[in-house]
Order: sequence, then structure tokens, then C-alpha cells
Amino acid sequence: MNNPRSVDLNLLVTLQALLEERHISRAALRLHRSQPAVSHALANLRRQFNDPLLVRRSGGLELTPRAVELLPALNRALSHVGDLLDAPQFDPAQSQHSFRLAMSDYGARVVLPALIRTLRQVAPGIDLLVSYGSREAMLADVTDGEVDMALGVFPGRLSGRLRMQTLFEERFVCVADAATVPQGSALSQADWLARPHVLVATRSAAENEIEQALAQAGVQRRIAVQLPHWSVANELIAGTDLILTVAERNLASLAQDTRLTRFEPPFEISPFDFQLVWHQRREGDAAQHWLRELIVDICQAQVGDQPAV
Repeated sequence: MNNPRSVDLNLLVTLQALLEERHISRAALRLHRSQPAVSHALANLRRQFNDPLLVRRSGGLELTPRAVELLPALNRALSHVGDLLDAPQFDPAQSQHSFRLAMSDYGARVVLPALIRTLRQVAPGIDLLVSYGSREAMLADVTDGEVDMALGVFPGRLSGRLRMQTLFEERFVCVADAATVPQGSALSQADWLARPHVLVATRSAAENEIEQALAQAGVQRRIAVQLPHWSVANELIAGTDLILTVAERNLASLAQDTRLTRFEPPFEISPFDFQLVWHQRREGDAAQHWLRELIVDICQAQVGDQPAV
């Protein structure tokens, strides 16, 4: 670059978005600019730095060695500029903003109702675009910038650029028709295994936490119905001999349903963490930070609200 004074600050902001997103359309969406405008800015930046900065390989854009060197210094410089300008805080009551969230059927059931009610009260101009995918697909979408954050169960180690916060710990409970298992009672392991079961799974049953616990105990159950959705499974139990073993928060709406009996599983099933995942590129975004904190607050407010089994 010939003369630092000739560089427009807006160009540097655009450069940061391009290098972090590695995608012209996503950078344009992030900057609230048109794709042609961002493409034109990239052409100017290539002339300023005398380097292609982004090159197309294997169907995507990759940083040149020069761009890799630029990005850390660019992030530091823009951070200092932001401190100097003291940008205004995000105002949810006045904001017109769209967030893209990925979550499972279970996540939508336990988080979305309270989240939507809160947004309509405190941030009516905010829109949510909710998508569904497997664990792997949701993490890939967060990494690629296709969604802003994902809510789900993500066991194992995340990539270094992803950030995660546990929203709550969830446990499993059983549900049966009250005519076959009276209120306040439970089933022995032998009786539990003798009954047909409903399984909620979007992947191989062998990867299900319940099946893993059964395998460790050296026993096997009969799956009479397997479904990909948590919500409809609740409606299949009353009037049948079926047993449903599910995450406890999935049953919140059935707390007063006298047709059903809730009871502890007759063997140990490890609890799981329900988590919020986002990319480090969103760390400094005030709007994203606000929504993450709101989701955390909503989930923490729900802890302890579940009826005792």
C-alpha cells in the first residue's frame, strides 16, 4: 500500500468483513451493503494493497498470505478506532434487525416461546430466521456465517474459532399412561423393558443417550415407534401401553395432564448440556451480544421451574 492516509476507514471495515467472512455475499449482509458495492470495494482494496487478498480455490475464497498477515493487525486497528469513537450501544427497543438462529426441534420447544414473547415486548423490530439441522450441519453453518448462532447439544471439542456457553443441564424422565402406571408410582427395570417404547431420534438409535445407557447396563428395549420430532411424541402416550423417555423440559406443557404419569427411569441415564454456540467473529457485535445474553437469561430463569417427578 502506497500511502496509509489515502485509505478510507470504510474500506478497512469492508476489508475486515471480507477477510473474516471469506464470502462476498455474507460480507455484504454483515455490512448492510449491496453485493456489487462490496465487490467494487474489494477491487479498490486489491489496488491499494497490491495483492489479490482473496483468491478462489476449491469452490470458495481463501486468504492470500498477505491477507493472513493483515487480519490480526486490522482487527487491532479497528478495535482501537472503535474505542476512540465510542460507538453507541445497541438499542433493542429501536433496532430493526434480523438474527439467524439454528436449533433442534427440542431447542425450539424449550427456548423459542419465551424468547419470542420477550422480543415482542422489548424489541418488536427484531426478526428471527430459524432453521433446523443436524449437530454437524448447525456447527458448519455457524462456522461459515450462514447463521449467527446455534442452540443444541454439541458433545466433543469445538473448532478453535467457535465459542460456546452452556445454557442448562438437562436430564431424562419417563412418561406412561396413568391407567397403566398410576400417579406417584414407577416401573421396575424388568417391567420397563417389557413395555414397547417411543424413541425420538434424528440419527442412528445406537447414538442416542438412552440406548448408550442401556448398552452399558447390558439390556435392550423394544422400539415400537421412532420419530424425528420431540413435540409429537408427547401426544402418543395417553391411551396406550407405550413408554416415552425424554428430556424433562420437553414435558413442561404436560405438567397438569392427569392422563399421564411421570417417573424416574429405572436405570441411570447421564444428563446432557444444552448449549449456545457462536463464531468468534461475532464477539464484538453489540446486537449479537445482546441476543446471546437474552437467551442465557431466559434459560436461567427456566431452571428450577420444572415440576418434580
